[in-house]
Amino acid sequence: MSQISDHTDHGLYYRHWTPEGKVKGVVMLIHGLGEHCQRYDALGEFLNQYGYALSAIDLPCHGHSEGKRGHIDSFDEFQSAALKLHARIRESYPDTPLFLLGHSMGGLIAARFLLDHQDKFSGALLSGAAIQSPQEPPKWQVAIIKGIAKLFPKAAMLQLDASAISRDPEVVDKYMADPLVSKDKLSARFLVEMTNTMDTVKANAAKITLPILIMHGTKDVMTAPEGSQLLFNSVSSPDKHINLYDGLYHEIFNEPEGQQIFAEVVTWLNAHG
Repeated sequence: MSQISDHTDHGLYYRHWTPEGKVKGVVMLIHGLGEHCQRYDALGEFLNQYGYALSAIDLPCHGHSEGKRGHIDSFDEFQSAALKLHARIRESYPDTPLFLLGHSMGGLIAARFLLDHQDKFSGALLSGAAIQSPQEPPKWQVAIIKGIAKLFPKAAMLQLDASAISRDPEVVDKYMADPLVSKDKLSARFLVEMTNTMDTVKANAAKITLPILIMHGTKDVMTAPEGSQLLFNSVSSPDKHINLYDGLYHEIFNEPEGQQIFAEVVTWLNAHG
């Protein structure tokens, strides 16, 4: 049975799922764009059954954390938040194997974090990572957005369509009705920062050498499965694996096959702890 604890510190909301008995590993979670970490309660409870703790934050400008919804001045704010979460985990679990898990934009943040901090983890797992957009915008459009971002960084530019997060309509309905999920348009600066971070990760992925499991649904129209394949091909990890789930949508953990994927995650963790 899980013990869930949460609190807010300096504008960041933290949530921790603790198993009964000995903790054999900790998973540090970075959630996706617009969502929040409470949406991972089912994952936390599943991991707890097998002795793994799950620790997460609501990213800046998400969920219970502070910040203007749909806007970020710099992706470095996400990196800073991830460092704070890591430090808090290590205060409680100084010697326990620690794994980094990122979903969607959280997968992009996690991959960027690994470029500087992979020595802090025993391994990493990425789910539907936003390494590449499903439809790459033309160069002229990118140039216009960059120009707007310089003059009007908070200008609202793009609203995501979340109808394709899962094949389960109940998951979609809950997402749309969730008051903690942001439906605000993304700002020009946010889009530029995300694009620049994608470029940084793709250009430097060969620096990643730790054990890594990359997961993606083949019918994901929110982040490109080709981006995960590109990342898999680029990382230098001698221990790397990619699972492309045929027919699954963006949130593989919230698909009808979610429990099976949870079990695959635990199997991978057990092999790398």
